[in-house]
Amino acid sequence: MTGSENSNARILTGECYCRAVRYEVADAFSYALNCHCSNCRRTTGSAFKPFAGIVQDKLRIVRGEDQRLIYGDDTTHDAHCARCGSLLYSRVREGKWVHVAMGTLVDAPSIRPSAHIFVGSKAPWHEITDELPQYRGHIGGD
Repeated sequence: MTGSENSNARILTGECYCRAVRYEVADAFSYALNCHCSNCRRTTGSAFKPFAGIVQDKLRIVRGEDQRLIYGDDTTHDAHCARCGSLLYSRVREGKWVHVAMGTLVDAPSIRPSAHIFVGSKAPWHEITDELPQYRGHIGGD
């Protein structure tokens, strides 16, 4: 489940739909998953949220920091663009990690999602058709 931890990793660019907020993140993600929980479905408006996890200090806002709308507190939150509403990332695990919404990446990361999580609450109208492992809750939490 771990990805590259290379400190010399290339830098990827990501941005919201209207391009008001832009970020850079190292292509050194530790994991990537498809989350089917109801919160991820609501924040993305989709059947699931593909995300890639990395330590918080590997992501840097390079444009529009004041254009972010933060849902949560200083430690853990979802960061959206205040103009277009795009979910950019979620700050998690006591604020030490970020889950980058992979759909906001302009550049292709080297990591791919390795599993589906929270399929116990997935959208009833969505059928998972790939061969990735599926977990009712979080990995290791079933």
